[in-house]
Amino acid sequence: MSLSFLTADRAYEQAADDLPLPYDDRDRWRRPYRPGPWRVGSAALLLLLASYLLFAAVIIALTGTLSGAATVLAIALVVVAGALRLLRMGVWVSARGLRRVAFFGTRTAPWERVVSVRTVQQPVRWLGLPRTVQGQALVLVRKDRPAEELPPLLTTHGADFLARPEAFDRAADTVEAWAAEYGRV
Repeated sequence: MSLSFLTADRAYEQAADDLPLPYDDRDRWRRPYRPGPWRVGSAALLLLLASYLLFAAVIIALTGTLSGAATVLAIALVVVAGALRLLRMGVWVSARGLRRVAFFGTRTAPWERVVSVRTVQQPVRWLGLPRTVQGQALVLVRKDRPAEELPPLLTTHGADFLARPEAFDRAADTVEAWAAEYGRV
């Protein structure tokens, strides 16, 4: 019995191989790196809390008042939305521009307005907290705003790259490559 789909050295006979792969679509917004363990762990804990809240809402609905169950259900939905937003945070790129997704807002910079994207050594926030440490940051310089006004896109001590300097280097290089290709930097 031949299992040709399991072999790595088989020849590709299909004409469909010339079609672009779905991840080759440059117009789709994509994150050029994976979310880090701190971000994923925090979201997992929030989703665990939301599961307890949903269970509590069911128990309250069965034994107590419906208004109390609705309140707990609303809190659980807010926690789920917060966990999903936490996972969505980061830098996204496409052929249209560069997008920085924060927890409460999203800012998009079209490539026409991007002057440079570069890695600099500077004090950065540790996990987004007020405490700063010396690290690297990927900063965006735009034509219409001063560089000091914009927060860094990525840092070595953020939730995605804490204790993962090689992942930060790969992500920064990828964003800089997108800027060089589309922004004419």
